[in-house]
Amino acid sequence: MTSDLIPPRDPAQDERYLRLAMREALLSADEGEVPIGCVIVKDGRILGRGHNRMEGLRDPTAHAEILAIGAACQALDNWRLEGCTLYVTLEPCPMCAGAILNSRIARVVYGARDKRLGALGSTFDILGENPINRVVAVDGPALEHECLEMLKGFFRDLRARKKRPSPGFDEISDAEALQEGFEQGKGGIAFGPDSE
Repeated sequence: MTSDLIPPRDPAQDERYLRLAMREALLSADEGEVPIGCVIVKDGRILGRGHNRMEGLRDPTAHAEILAIGAACQALDNWRLEGCTLYVTLEPCPMCAGAILNSRIARVVYGARDKRLGALGSTFDILGENPINRVVAVDGPALEHECLEMLKGFFRDLRARKKRPSPGFDEISDAEALQEGFEQGKGGIAFGPDSE
């Protein structure tokens, strides 16, 4: 990919679109999902939006990035998202990084680091060390504190709800399992060096 396909950095626009991704993340939280949101932009136009829907769709691939990529492909009627920027509130996992590569997204801006599964440099560097030598610009973390607080707040609320008896709830969700691992320091989501 040539550098002219990589959208220029614009801090004001990056903040604007990352905040829109944060709004998507709040939709996840409202649905009882881990609050991660994503928007995909090209030439100032939002082509796709997504928020975590794994629990609701009963689909392990229903990550915010995957859903936003699908929506953007539909909007362009093309699987190639060249010249697009993906904004997401949490550093993408290996699956999502693979989808970013395959869809030819030019640039990624992410909010918080994911020390457990982050695939843009925190744990893995799938985009930087990809075997097809595709260039994807990566900027992040950005607005990390706000993105972390949204995630931490979700898990605090989840923990508080868990302490209260809930009629009809008899199985543990993935979100609760992640939080338990996080609390016990057993490889749960570690969002950054200052994630107490």
